[in-house]
Amino acid sequence: MSRFAAFLSARRNPRAISRGELIAVGILAVLVVLVLPFANQQGWISDFSINLWGKYLCYALLAISVDLLWGYTGLLSLGQALFFSLGGYMVGMHLMRMIGALGQYRQPIPDFLVFLGWTELPAFWRPFDSFPFALAMMLILPGFLAWIFGYLAFRSRIKGVYFSILTQALTYGAALMFFRNDMLMGGNNGFTDFKFLLGFDVREAATQRGLFVVTAVTLLVVYLACRWLNGTKFGLVQQAVRDGENRALFSGYATAHFKLFIFIVSALIASVGVRSTCPRSASSTPAK
Repeated sequence: MSRFAAFLSARRNPRAISRGELIAVGILAVLVVLVLPFANQQGWISDFSINLWGKYLCYALLAISVDLLWGYTGLLSLGQALFFSLGGYMVGMHLMRMIGALGQYRQPIPDFLVFLGWTELPAFWRPFDSFPFALAMMLILPGFLAWIFGYLAFRSRIKGVYFSILTQALTYGAALMFFRNDMLMGGNNGFTDFKFLLGFDVREAATQRGLFVVTAVTLLVVYLACRWLNGTKFGLVQQAVRDGENRALFSGYATAHFKLFIFIVSALIASVGVRSTCPRSASSTPAK
């Protein structure tokens, strides 16, 4: 066994979550999950503030995905917004279907499709009547794209600034695609005028409060899961890849597999972050 492998086996990870950190996280969790929604219900905090803070929590999930990939693995991805947006479009398609005939044209299909001359719903839109299907696609599509892109990039030993440029190019290319009306995804206007989610009016204060709580709980679970992962032997290898990939590679670790796994996980975290942002912002566009 090499010195590096022995080091990984014997050394306790100093970044492992401590009791003090758990206590601090618990206090913050109680404040965010219980106190703030209660204060909003009592009128002590405005609906605008609780909605705005909910968006901050969603973006915190996006920030965790960037930190997991860049801070702990040393891979600067400029394409996390793409995975965030793909998740938003998947949920947005379901929300658009829930509008029904309450749109401006009073047709059972989204208004932008009516404007483009469609009289029937395109076939690939129909499964999104199901909320579980939309949630599944929110994870499957970004995860699959991250797997394909990551496999090709890491198999070719692309890293550093070249990896960052490729992720930025991928994001820009996807934005150009979604701007096209023939994609049937709303073009540059995207999806707008969301009304209902699981039968609840997304414009109601109670629904916004519920979305805030769901987002806060999701953020807490993701944070603890990432801290646990970084405190394991896997986390040590992950940081070793960041600090000296060649050394880890020559010690017998398949660094490409580690990077691919983290890249997929970070894409999934980014896509989950949009689950509450989409109905909260009442629209989903390529610019967002």
